[in-house]
Amino acid sequence: MAELFKPPLNIRLNRLWLKPLFRLLFNILGRVKITGRENIPFGTSYLIAINHISIYDPPLVLSFWPEESEAIGATDVFEKKFQGTILRLYGVVPVHRGDYDRSLIDTMLAILKSRRPLTIAPEGGRSHVPALRQAKPGVGYIIERSHAPVLPVGLIGTTDDFWQRARRGEKPSLEIRIGKLIDFSQQPVQHSERRVLRQSNADLVMRHIAGLLPEEYHGVYAGQAILP
Repeated sequence: MAELFKPPLNIRLNRLWLKPLFRLLFNILGRVKITGRENIPFGTSYLIAINHISIYDPPLVLSFWPEESEAIGATDVFEKKFQGTILRLYGVVPVHRGDYDRSLIDTMLAILKSRRPLTIAPEGGRSHVPALRQAKPGVGYIIERSHAPVLPVGLIGTTDDFWQRARRGEKPSLEIRIGKLIDFSQQPVQHSERRVLRQSNADLVMRHIAGLLPEEYHGVYAGQAILP
């Protein structure tokens, strides 16, 4: 059974200045618009599921999210000097892409058990293009183990060229569209086709994310979007 999770004091202190700093930077460099704040279930456990285009997605969501969220990030990003420093300061939990990591799973379950939100990208990594890729089954596994609800979030404008456009003074538009909570509490604990169910749940989350995005973002979920 997963124990309760609480970030260390130094991490909690870091977030007190990291979040406003990145909010300031994004507001200076771009034009940020947030819709759907009323859908956030404050003070409880839930997964924040985002589409993942570039390195700008996690800091955008985490800095503007109105309550403190935990997050996971690929270990290869930790190896990059600047990005790795930011991830460590915030307390992002490292994940090895494609590997089964029991410790990581226990940490994620502990976060949710502790009634804290957890930010995750079901696609499993950056796409570098707006079009959605198919979700990995990992988010479906966490849903199966925790039965936590999922809050779909669609991000628009966070393309790889955001920094270059901002430097030219274009003030690119950045949107955070927060959808309605997806309830998985009534799903059976046992299922004869677990792998099928995990992928089905992961795809369901992505279809809800697609419903928050313009059609050109739908990618492999074209024609399958679930509108909020």
